[in-house]
Amino acid sequence: MFQDTSTPAGSVPPAADAAAAAAPTLGTNSNAAALKEMGFGHLIQNYNPSNPNFDLVGAIVFVTLCLFSVMSIYWIVLNLIRNTAIRGRMNNIMKTFWETPSAQEAIRFMEEQPASEPFSKIALDCASAAAHHQRHEGSRLVEALNRSEFIDRALRQAVARESGRLEGGLTVLATVGSTGPFVGLLGTVWGIYHALIRISASGDASMSAVAGPVGEALIMTAFGLFVAIPAVLAYNFFVRSNRVILARFDEFAHDLHDFFATGSRVEAGAAPAPARGAAPAAPAARK
Repeated sequence: MFQDTSTPAGSVPPAADAAAAAAPTLGTNSNAAALKEMGFGHLIQNYNPSNPNFDLVGAIVFVTLCLFSVMSIYWIVLNLIRNTAIRGRMNNIMKTFWETPSAQEAIRFMEEQPASEPFSKIALDCASAAAHHQRHEGSRLVEALNRSEFIDRALRQAVARESGRLEGGLTVLATVGSTGPFVGLLGTVWGIYHALIRISASGDASMSAVAGPVGEALIMTAFGLFVAIPAVLAYNFFVRSNRVILARFDEFAHDLHDFFATGSRVEAGAAPAPARGAAPAAPAARK
């Protein structure tokens, strides 16, 4: 008369079976939601003064790293274009200058070069100094400085000016490369500090409660490294590239000094070559 409602050994009741089947799904969804709230997008989207990982200090750190990144990219691109153009033209410019039979034509060729081309500016400053010294022969200027000293002074100033222009932006790259990781670390320390305070106040010290806030705080350190590493690599590359160009500056300046001061270009290991065409002082001053 009574039905046996007991469950056979080893079997699972239907209700328990449904709950067991739903449990993994619920856990998976919960973990997925937790992981979704650990990313960089969640950190940026949830900016507010009460967010322990992205409050006002965290926002300042983030904006600073963004500015560092923009400045770094700007100077990397600018220096890459400038150095590539200079190194691509310098051999042809110097070769054309020395192979031009007339000094007047050589100076005219230099005047036709772009305003950003440094070798032509050095040659034009040297020619201008030589012409200026020749025009003031017999004056106190000539008595105080002979031709060689006056040209040497002009060449030193021209090389120093062009070297300074060539090194533009390297200070920014060095600053970004050296301070970027520390700025990111500041954001991480600040975020971890507030995250731990919030965890302590909630009383929940489980791994899921700790991993999310601490993981978001570590994003700032990664961002700082992401900004600094390209800046350091670019700085080292451009220092090496500039060293090669500066060596050519010195070589070209010495040859210009020999030519405009003595009337001939003194080749290494060779006797002085005869002067080309007109006297070296003949080139007109740069306009």
